Amino acid sequence: MAQVARLAPKVLGNSTSLVVDFFHSQQQEDGGFPDRAGRSDLYYTVFGIEGLIALQQPIPTDRLYRYVKSFGDGADLDLVHLSCLARCWSSLPVSLQHDCPRAEILARLPAHRTPDGGFESALNQTAGSIYASFMAVGAYQDVKEPIPDEDRLLDFIESLRDPRAGFRTSLALPMSVVPVTSGAVALLRHLNRRTVDPGIADWLLSCFDAQGGFRPAPDAPLPDLLSTATALHALSSMKVEIGQAGELCLDFIDTLWTNSGGFYGHWEDTHVDVEYTYYALLALGHLAL
Repeated sequence: MAQVARLAPKVLGNSTSLVVDFFHSQQQEDGGFPDRAGRSDLYYTVFGIEGLIALQQPIPTDRLYRYVKSFGDGADLDLVHLSCLARCWSSLPVSLQHDCPRAEILARLPAHRTPDGGFESALNQTAGSIYASFMAVGAYQDVKEPIPDEDRLLDFIESLRDPRAGFRTSLALPMSVVPVTSGAVALLRHLNRRTVDPGIADWLLSCFDAQGGFRPAPDAPLPDLLSTATALHALSSMKVEIGQAGELCLDFIDTLWTNSGGFYGHWEDTHVDVEYTYYALLALGHLAL
């Protein structure tokens, strides 16, 4: 994802500097990046960091170091934010990573494993979700440890496949959406143990909107930037060409652009943030290929 997002300036052209300024403007005094309510949050900080890296900008190391260090060993964090803590530490210079609570993060991850082989963000859950499993895999990568019992994780992912070839979020939320399906594709490909069914690509393409962009599901009313970026990423990983749909996607993304350098998430959105702006970079990177 980071490699592809680096290609976004090929499409942004002279507007790249505005996006750079937007990411820099979002960093808070405490070193974090804000959520939609304006509060620093580890999850959004990951997108702030990844956006700056994609734009080949230096990371504001000192303030970021103080921010991530303030979370200590992450004892009070759910799985999503624990994974984000690991990602933030891994983004810092190696010379500062000696303070990363690597052992503590690694010790906490198994507590989020569910009996079905997946992971869930909260503790003591009976069933996992693909999203939490995606985050857990990222955390294991960032602390440089192998993922335990990969076969159980693969079986769990495949158990959430629906008859139309998408992937359900979880048993508790049995609806298939593009970001989750794209996450499942990424996990299946990364674990590199089983063939990704080409029927998944057909399901993703069924979510393409005639006006440009991808809807989160075939029957959803509007396309959005998250679904567009993740669909393009998954389709690219499966070597699926989208042809003229790429131009329509570019037009769609352009409608979400603001002169602040940030991007809205969809046509009814009224707030720009670092998460959706990062997804704009990812989508534009794929469309620049």
